[in-house]
Amino acid sequence: MSNIKLFETKQIRSIWSEDDQKWYFSIIDVVAALTDSQNPQDYWYRIKQREKISGMELSTICRQFKLESPDGKSRETDCSHTEGLLRIIQSIPSPKAEPFKRWLAKVGYERLEEIENPELAATRMREVSQRKFDKMNRTNRIKKSGEHCFTKHPVHFVNPVSGFLCGLL
Repeated sequence: MSNIKLFETKQIRSIWSEDDQKWYFSIIDVVAALTDSQNPQDYWYRIKQREKISGMELSTICRQFKLESPDGKSRETDCSHTEGLLRIIQSIPSPKAEPFKRWLAKVGYERLEEIENPELAATRMREVSQRKFDKMNRTNRIKKSGEHCFTKHPVHFVNPVSGFLCGLL
C-alpha cells in the first residue's frame, strides 16, 4: 500500500511496511520539500557523504522500497521511518528545516524535564487527554447537529507541531 502525504504543496510518497508495522517516507521527497534544491537526489547524496565523513552512516537508517515515481514507473527509493526521518532532517542545512529542528529541540527538552520531574509528564498526559476528550465532544456535537463535511478522498497534511508526517502515522 502506498500513499501520498502533503507538506505545504509538496507531495511526500509513503509506504506501510507490514514487516515492522511502520510507515516509511521517501527521503528524496522530504529533501525536496525542505530545500530549494533543483536536484534533491544529488542533495541527499551530498548529505550522506558529509555525514559519513563525520562518522554517521545515514544509509543505516534507510530502507529501499519500490515507489511510483513521477514518470509512473516503480523505482527503488530510499525511505525512512519517522524516527530516522527526524534524524535525517537534523542534517539538512536549510531554513525550511529549521522549524522542525526547533520543534525537535523543544520536545527533547520537555522529555528531559519529565525524566527529572515525573509530575510534569503526568500533567502533560492529563492535558493531552483533556484536549482529545474536548475534540471528541466537538466532533460528536457536529455529527448530532447534522453539519457534516465529507470529501471524496481523504487528504493528509504534515504538521511538525501536531504530529510530524500525519500524526506520526
